[in-house]
Amino acid sequence: MTVFVALLRAVNVGGTSSLPMAELKAICEGLGFSDVKTYIQSGNVLFRSDEAEKTVEERLDEALGKKMGKRPGVMVRSRKELDGIVDDAPFPKAKPNFLLVYFLPEKAPGDTLEKMVAPDGEEAKLAGREIYVHYPNGSGRSKLKLPGLKPGTSRNLNTVRKLAEMAAALEDRN
Repeated sequence: MTVFVALLRAVNVGGTSSLPMAELKAICEGLGFSDVKTYIQSGNVLFRSDEAEKTVEERLDEALGKKMGKRPGVMVRSRKELDGIVDDAPFPKAKPNFLLVYFLPEKAPGDTLEKMVAPDGEEAKLAGREIYVHYPNGSGRSKLKLPGLKPGTSRNLNTVRKLAEMAAALEDRN
């Protein structure tokens, strides 16, 4: 069985859709996923499934849509993908909590970063279905404009590292 990490968009942040992690876990178990674990209150869930990544993503997004009234958007990555995302993180001098990884539902167009307006010195790197953004002054105060980020969900590098660790531990448990 493959270990997957699902990252929910716009859940439990800034007063948007609230979903207790116990409910998220129950929804995943109801879909037949096994060894379900959640991490912090921002919509991160790990589990095992024999299904394909896109099938897992679609089924979870649909089930959450029924529960929440609209689909939140779910980005699913394998343990191997998460390891690569951590290993390939650019901006080595950035504080990990100031380096956000935006997980996108599909590969971003090659010209995505051309539309970026970064008044506070933000830097970005496109990498397939992810965009790394370094916020030198923190993301909360940033005036960054990058339309390509909108369909995705972000996690700081510390959180991505922890999710990769948890996925590795779950996979190693076989």
